[in-house]
Amino acid sequence: MAYWIACAAVFIAAYLLNITYITVFYHRGLTHQAVRLSPWTRRLVVATGNWVTGLDPKGWSAMHRLHHVHSDTAKDPHSPVHYGIFGTMLAQLYSYNKILRKLNKGDPEVTRVVADLDFPVSWLNRKKLWILPYVMHIAVWAVLGFGFHMWMLGYCYFLGMMSHPIQGWLVNSFGHSSGYKNFEMGDNSRNNTLVAWFVFGEGYQNNHHRFPKSPNFAVRWFEVDSGYWLCLALQALGVLTIDSAKAREPVTVDAAVASY
Repeated sequence: MAYWIACAAVFIAAYLLNITYITVFYHRGLTHQAVRLSPWTRRLVVATGNWVTGLDPKGWSAMHRLHHVHSDTAKDPHSPVHYGIFGTMLAQLYSYNKILRKLNKGDPEVTRVVADLDFPVSWLNRKKLWILPYVMHIAVWAVLGFGFHMWMLGYCYFLGMMSHPIQGWLVNSFGHSSGYKNFEMGDNSRNNTLVAWFVFGEGYQNNHHRFPKSPNFAVRWFEVDSGYWLCLALQALGVLTIDSAKAREPVTVDAAVASY
């Protein structure tokens, strides 16, 4: 029983670390500035983000901002309207790699949307060594499995750390195809409660597209954004500061470019 409890704890810890980097640091911090990362936190995220998540912080931010600018149009990097529910999984991977290449080449189509992010693409992606973070996480799995014969513990670690492709697919596909709307945005963004529960508020896509600079994606009384709870906890620890000044300032799809 203790072993299974340890497995569950490792999965939850790894999942929380991954989700903290993506939904708090990358999304609400770097991309939308809904929270202000402390100087040391920002340096840590830029230096370690690619290793922890396998995703480049600048590349991720660029893709997400382009998603807001072109939400559910033909230029959206990962809309189920154009790629279908399951096709969105491959679309988000293809678009991410394409955007990284354009950032490395200095293509103004992409660089202009992240001009305020004063750090380069990770050296892992500049040197085409993007696979190293995955090798590192696989190595941890292998040590736990082959070295200590704790295969399930290794799987729980790896699945928790490398959960973002599934998280992203759930949000990008079902958050733009299934659910309810609080606001008419001119796109297909929706609030999917089940996705929001599993992906720490990210499923409230309609709310988020209406108020992209809000650190809290919940709007109605019954909506629960546990990602915002993470922000509150990290603020108490001095990791970041919640910026509520523009939290309820609506940004439409047409005005999204001007907001960055």
